[in-house]
Amino acid sequence: MPAWMSSAARTSEASGENARHALAQLGLLRELEARTRAASARAAPLFEKRGQLLPQERAGLLLDPGAPFLELSTMAGYLQDHDDADRTVPGGGMICGIGWVSGVRVMVVVDDAGIEAGAMQPMGIEKFQRAQQIALDNRLPFLHLVESAGANLFNYRVEHFIHGGANFYNLARLSAAGIPVLAVVHGSSTAGGAYMPGLSDYVVMVRGRAKAFLAGPPLLKAATGEIATDEELGGAELHAGTTGLAEYLAEDDAHAIGIARELVASLGWNRDLPPRADEGPAPLLDPEELLGLFGPDQKKPVDMREVIARIADASEFLEFKAGYGPATVCGHGALYGRRVGFIANNGPLDPAGATKVVHFIQACCQSDVPLVFLQNTTGFMVGRQSEREGMIKHGSKMIQAVANATVPKITVLCNASFGAGNYGMCGRSFGPSFVFAWPHSRTGLMGAEQAAGTMTAVTEAGLRRRGKEVDPVAIAAMREKLIDTFERQTPAFYTSGLLLDDGVIDPRDTRRVLGIVMGVCEDARRRAMRPIQFAVSRP
Repeated sequence: MPAWMSSAARTSEASGENARHALAQLGLLRELEARTRAASARAAPLFEKRGQLLPQERAGLLLDPGAPFLELSTMAGYLQDHDDADRTVPGGGMICGIGWVSGVRVMVVVDDAGIEAGAMQPMGIEKFQRAQQIALDNRLPFLHLVESAGANLFNYRVEHFIHGGANFYNLARLSAAGIPVLAVVHGSSTAGGAYMPGLSDYVVMVRGRAKAFLAGPPLLKAATGEIATDEELGGAELHAGTTGLAEYLAEDDAHAIGIARELVASLGWNRDLPPRADEGPAPLLDPEELLGLFGPDQKKPVDMREVIARIADASEFLEFKAGYGPATVCGHGALYGRRVGFIANNGPLDPAGATKVVHFIQACCQSDVPLVFLQNTTGFMVGRQSEREGMIKHGSKMIQAVANATVPKITVLCNASFGAGNYGMCGRSFGPSFVFAWPHSRTGLMGAEQAAGTMTAVTEAGLRRRGKEVDPVAIAAMREKLIDTFERQTPAFYTSGLLLDDGVIDPRDTRRVLGIVMGVCEDARRRAMRPIQFAVSRP
């Protein structure tokens, strides 16, 4: 397979400026992630007084030392808790990711009880349910370290109550699908949260700290007048010795996590799955140069083969139909020895490009080759000529092919992701196995200026049609408001805050991240499952 011969100017002034822009965005990402960790760490004196480990410490003790951990959705809830970018604390109130426990790849969710006692944070429900869906789709044991104050009643929203019920529905589906669900209860798990251990297959509780009850002492007294302590209602010893809710009683956090690790090892989860080494030659071109490819001006063209050459094994890329629909790039390559099909954009999606993608997707499905979509698109081509060439028809065929592809689909938002191009290139709504965003990427219906220009023209035409005068001041104010509306919602941090991807990643880590999730998808397809009619129930 030929290696891509780069034509990018690696040391140009533009490349250096682009790299500085990318590093600034990465710096902001790391600053926001550090802010969340610092907010949790401020509870350290309280945790120490109670003899507890902080959530980050629990996660570190649970995971295999030195093994990769892919943290997901670190920007969840960004700007949803506060409008002020200097005050927002992203993360959705939990640590979530795919890692290794006792040599088994698992989905790990750790309630961050260091932030508002683990009360549900904006987008926390969505983040938890996305983790459950990834575990279900990819046959990953689901391991939850529980300590949560539940819903913040001062921020009560009825839709959160209704949608939150899917947390429990999904736990039942995981268990019935034959996927082990494990809960380690470190502290409170009350009201609806009591069903977290209740719907788990294995439960470890920490003596003197874990609590699980449907109504705590204050609610119980208010509702019935009965007075009881939290230990009497749902302490760890009660559940381990009387109710049978807990299978294992631990003395402290570290002991509980040790039991969880032993449990995972005892499952024999890898018995039907021969190990496969992630191997393949590194790219010939330096991934560091990915930082210099894209700048703040998304209108400047970038040859996406330059991206492929910096993530694919040995920078090898066999382009498919290179001379047909050249604005859309398709071709074969490999990631850590796994064959993949790349689809990327060197311009708008035109009829020929859409037709090429359909052919390529069908061929990859025939050969069982996973797909990697590298988005940099302003959308489908518009105009008289493209309409006459059947843009709607060919675009629809592309959307059908993407929606019904039978192989894993992984999407990376590298730069622009606008209009129906987001759909055609397997955006979130088209069911990719995973979708990640680069920090400088931008997503939206259209650009802010285009939106403002469109609505200005429509508004002015409407006023003239009704015989009214056009007020330039009012039009200018409308334009400014529209531009602000679009610009505020377009950046990667904002869209990631709404869980429209699975995380913002450093462009230089793209190959590593793709390698991890490709391994997850491959293992899921190889693993033999033993589903049962219902989830595991206690006597």
